[in-house]
Amino acid sequence: MNSEYLIPAIVALPALGAVAINIFNKAQEDAMRMFAIAVSAVTFFLTLQVWVNFDSTVAGMQMVTDWDWIANWNIRFKVGVDGISLPLVMLTSGISLLALMASKSITKAVKGYLILFLLLESGMLGVFVSLDFFLFYIFWEVMLLPMYFLIGIWGGPRREYAAIKFFLYTLVGSVLMLIAMLMFYFNSGRSFDLLYLARVGQGLEQGYGFDQTTQLIAFILLFIGFAIKLPAFPFHTWLPDAHVEAPTPISMILAGVLLKMGGYGIIRIAFPLCPYGAQTAAWALVAIGAWSIIYGAFAALAQTDFKRLVAYSSVSHMGYVLIGMGVWSISEATGAGVNLQYWQMGLNGAMFQMIAHGVSSAGMFFMVGVIYDRVHHRDLNKFGGLIGKMPLYGGLSIGLFFAGLGLPGLCGFIGEVFVVLSSWQYSKALAILAASGVILTAGYILWAIQRVYLGPEYKGPHPEAITPIEPREAAIASILLIFAIWFGIYPSTMLDVMDGSIAELVQSMDEGYQRVADIAAVSLNQ
Repeated sequence: MNSEYLIPAIVALPALGAVAINIFNKAQEDAMRMFAIAVSAVTFFLTLQVWVNFDSTVAGMQMVTDWDWIANWNIRFKVGVDGISLPLVMLTSGISLLALMASKSITKAVKGYLILFLLLESGMLGVFVSLDFFLFYIFWEVMLLPMYFLIGIWGGPRREYAAIKFFLYTLVGSVLMLIAMLMFYFNSGRSFDLLYLARVGQGLEQGYGFDQTTQLIAFILLFIGFAIKLPAFPFHTWLPDAHVEAPTPISMILAGVLLKMGGYGIIRIAFPLCPYGAQTAAWALVAIGAWSIIYGAFAALAQTDFKRLVAYSSVSHMGYVLIGMGVWSISEATGAGVNLQYWQMGLNGAMFQMIAHGVSSAGMFFMVGVIYDRVHHRDLNKFGGLIGKMPLYGGLSIGLFFAGLGLPGLCGFIGEVFVVLSSWQYSKALAILAASGVILTAGYILWAIQRVYLGPEYKGPHPEAITPIEPREAAIASILLIFAIWFGIYPSTMLDVMDGSIAELVQSMDEGYQRVADIAAVSLNQ
């Protein structure tokens, strides 16, 4: 396929599949499921083609498509990938395919569910490839409505409450993002082009620029909007409710993909467009990240609901992402960047942590769903001895939970180590605080394994329903565990792709900060 059309095809295919499902009779549930899986599988293989064609030695955008869209407002359909977005595109298509395979438990209104799921997949992919701020915002909003209905219709007993809470939190973030977007648009000669706006924010465009005050205000607005999705403390409270009430496949998508959009938004938009604001707020990002790690871990330790425990673990693990982003030091004496290699290590760790968490958390939520579909409860105090009744299920589950724990040799270890090492030169106290989260993580993960899979024989409700894991379920869990092991043993699979683009981001932001500060100093002297 022509590279100009490859990225648009990846974004459009799931949406076209959603439209095509309308030709099926609603009684043809199996046929609709197979069709949706086939559409998602083709989307995944198209993203594999992008991966194969991607040149990791090129730091900039590749396979860019730039078409006129709304010419009067200078809005373009501009998409492409670099080393930051491509791994997340791969993660999105892969987790979406596995989540669709896990959707057999959905028996109500299957047609509507599949349509909304495929629309959600298009929206998620569109977010990660958009190079026009307006287009990014459209895809961000397109993603909101399907997720609201997928939780509100197919969720648990408190699904309406969880769906409305998710919608309101995300809507607040969207409004803040919209305000920042308009600030950039009217201070840049009316452009939504993210690459051009980054040049303006870094003081590279004559006649245009975002001054220090504009950057600080815009960065705060963008950070709150993206931190809600991340989620970071104190904007996290929608997440446990959404996870607990969402059906298993949607929990996989929530944890595996949607949370990563917050981190991606900070790296792709808030940082390049507001280097002065990002540097000024760097210490706050690291502090919020460290607090999120500890808070999320303690909250997970206090849970008796299996799914809520995994949900709070996501709050804790995504705290490492914030720390890795924020460890950017500037020397007040010389104005030169200090230890930029450590910040580059931190950003690599943050990106790798997003990928690793996408794999391990999707796996953990899936394994919780497997046993919930059988016994219809998630009370940790009523489990026990499952590995004796379901040995394959127990083995796969423990492997995926160890990946979430950050065991060396599994995917969760690499990102956390990179982040902690990079934070040591920034703040030793915060680095120690972040590192202590590893101990707390081991506590709640091992305690959950002991209560659910080990210990005395299961004596909870529906013991007769505890049957061996099905081949379909084993295949999904095995694929996730294989990738968790692969990324733990051979992390350069992702790091080699990311490193060039992250190095360019670090260098451009450091120079952009200095440029904006120098312009402000000249203005002050005049």
